[in-house]
Amino acid sequence: MALPRTLLLGGARSGKSTRAELLLADRPDVLYVATSGRRDGDLDWARRVDLHRARRPASWRTAETCALEEVLADGADRAPVLIDCLALWLTAVMDECGAWEDAVWLDGGQEAVEARCAALAAAWAATGREAVAVSNEVGMGVVPATASGRRFRDTLGRLNMAVADASEQVLLVVAGQVLTVKAAAV
Repeated sequence: MALPRTLLLGGARSGKSTRAELLLADRPDVLYVATSGRRDGDLDWARRVDLHRARRPASWRTAETCALEEVLADGADRAPVLIDCLALWLTAVMDECGAWEDAVWLDGGQEAVEARCAALAAAWAATGREAVAVSNEVGMGVVPATASGRRFRDTLGRLNMAVADASEQVLLVVAGQVLTVKAAAV
């Protein structure tokens, strides 16, 4: 039987990361994958990272990486994995591909980003690890004013759908409250 994969969606500051951590709180060994990268000189960001670190059990390991496909495929590491978050991963992918620029998007950037998203969704579907991922729900918000903002929203929405399709459980977090969107059949 495959180990469960859970996707938690929610708006900014909805409590989705806290809820994701609670799902694995009883596990002594968890690999927490932070996709945010470093933001030198951003004191607010540093404070947020410190708060996340302080909440996690001391026995949990942290990896700061966007190499999610490799993490999910790692057969040697059997610890559950918590990925926080897919929106920041996609931001990094779009940065790497130069996909914020209209000309780049139209000249291969879209295909490059979509290929990375497909690879991540496939790795999520194939992982032998218990996995929890956090992502921003972007389909209920304001339509972004810029083309790059709209392409990010649309791409993240499609990535969320692909990951949700391959998940046994999908939860929506609103104001710290968890709503079940999809539950594994018992």
